[in-house]
Amino acid sequence: MPDRSDHSDPSAQKEALLDAILPHVAFDGWSQAAFRAAIADSGVPAPVAHMLCPRGAVDLALAWHERGDRVMLERLAATDLGALRIRDRIALAVRLRIEAAEDREAVRRGVTLFALPPYAADGARAIWNTADRIWNALGDTSDDINWYSKRSILSGVYSSTVLYWLGDQSAGYQATWAFLDRRIEDVMRFEKVKGAVNSNPLFRTVFAGPLWAVGKVRPPRRAPDDMPGRRGDR
Repeated sequence: MPDRSDHSDPSAQKEALLDAILPHVAFDGWSQAAFRAAIADSGVPAPVAHMLCPRGAVDLALAWHERGDRVMLERLAATDLGALRIRDRIALAVRLRIEAAEDREAVRRGVTLFALPPYAADGARAIWNTADRIWNALGDTSDDINWYSKRSILSGVYSSTVLYWLGDQSAGYQATWAFLDRRIEDVMRFEKVKGAVNSNPLFRTVFAGPLWAVGKVRPPRRAPDDMPGRRGDR
């Protein structure tokens, strides 16, 4: 984590802008008005702020999502996962990621922002990266179609749980965590069905062509310093 008191460091300057914009997001959203207020409050010179965030508040919204991923990974790394089933590890990671956000209104405004056509791809990429980082943190070693299916499914679980959490009024968000458990149960059922298909000779024959075609696509190979979740990723 950069030293936010060191305003000569670009990373610290961006963190300062991010800290400064959050109080304004509840009122102005992830907007240019909020970005201008962040510049004024942070003390970061305007030319530097625009250099660090060419799209203004949009870039800070993405930086805030990245910060949430980092917090989640730190908390996950500090947790003993040895006694947990894989489904419980996934549930814990998603819960830690949602709790890392803390500010529901900023999340709500972010959902609105990334629902807009110009930024929808950015939002989808951010969610995919979160799912990718969770799976890598949990030790996933798949390198075939499962690499994609795991991240696609987890992206859906995470997204739907966030939307449920935004409207949850239950104590301690217990309804959200119950919803998350149900979604993961659905995933586990899907995995069982997929396993049955893979072990059935007839189904293997029927799906041989499609599975071969998709299986020709491989996830990107990463050097150790390019693993998701590291500072500077993507």
